[in-house]
Amino acid sequence: MKIVTIVGARPQFIKAATVSRVIRANPGIREILLHTGQHYDENMSDIFFRELSIPLPDYNLEVGSGSHAVQTGLMLKGIEEILVKEKPDCTLVYGDTNSTLAGSLASVKLHIPVAHVEAGLRSFNRAMPEEINRIVTDRISDMLFAPTQTAVDNLATEGLAEITHFTGDVMYDSILFYTDRIMKEPGRYATPGIPERYLLATIHRAENTDNPEILGNILLAFSRLNCDIVLPLHPRTRKILQSTMELPSNVHVIDPVGYLPMMKLTMDAVKVLTDSGGLQKEAYFLHRPCITLRTETEWVETLHDRWNIIAGSDPETIVEAVAEPLPSSQPQPLFGNGKSAGIILEKLLSF
Repeated sequence: MKIVTIVGARPQFIKAATVSRVIRANPGIREILLHTGQHYDENMSDIFFRELSIPLPDYNLEVGSGSHAVQTGLMLKGIEEILVKEKPDCTLVYGDTNSTLAGSLASVKLHIPVAHVEAGLRSFNRAMPEEINRIVTDRISDMLFAPTQTAVDNLATEGLAEITHFTGDVMYDSILFYTDRIMKEPGRYATPGIPERYLLATIHRAENTDNPEILGNILLAFSRLNCDIVLPLHPRTRKILQSTMELPSNVHVIDPVGYLPMMKLTMDAVKVLTDSGGLQKEAYFLHRPCITLRTETEWVETLHDRWNIIAGSDPETIVEAVAEPLPSSQPQPLFGNGKSAGIILEKLLSF
């Protein structure tokens, strides 16, 4: 059996590392890794392959940045050429990026079965490019691997129950696998020069960074927090900030870090403020309260007992959310049993 795995962005590298480790242990499967080059910055791409021991990609399209149409179009062309050459039995796509959409479209037009990991997520906000990518990919895929019961229910509502499989979340597998490594060598993954007590923040979604008023409100909220904030700054956010506004004095900017140092930063933070879907989950898995800088979340399970609070960009709401006491209960096990990759392999083989 030959599988082409298509990745292009940081969260996909992490998910693929977990599933590929299981796939490549099976002698009956040959996996070909195709990197679209959607994330091309060294700190956003190359470091993850080294750190997570992912084999180097067999192909790298080096697409880089561009408008959604340009980026997706270039990916479609490059992916199609590779699929025609390799003739895989199926393609494996992850998440909700332009790489996901291009990989699924190129495959289905060549009549190659598509398996979608992390299927069924819905924010119900069609202004998000990711929401469109999810909906289209789920609709044209042959196997849908849902990480939560909510995702299963969403797909059933859309008439896709017959091809849906509840697998649990591969990111939970990853957290369990790598936490032990970090705990054994905490100093190796620590980020130098950060405060002892801090909030961890990330801002990268266009809905926040491309609107000066919204971005300004978020930074205003940060300035009102009586705590140091560590902000690993996404390259596009850094570019916007340098040209439009100054950061508050309590915000400590660092370059983007690898997955394991980011896990360590999350583990050591008091709370997390983010517009990232992936970091919302990671905070939940690591028992760190999260304030989401958006008006909705795909990961509604994390809202349990206010482990995650939807704050949007309103300064007062953000400040109040940070001031809330820590949750009194533990996060619930709503993301599977930590063996999602094995379930995915089983379903691929039976298909």
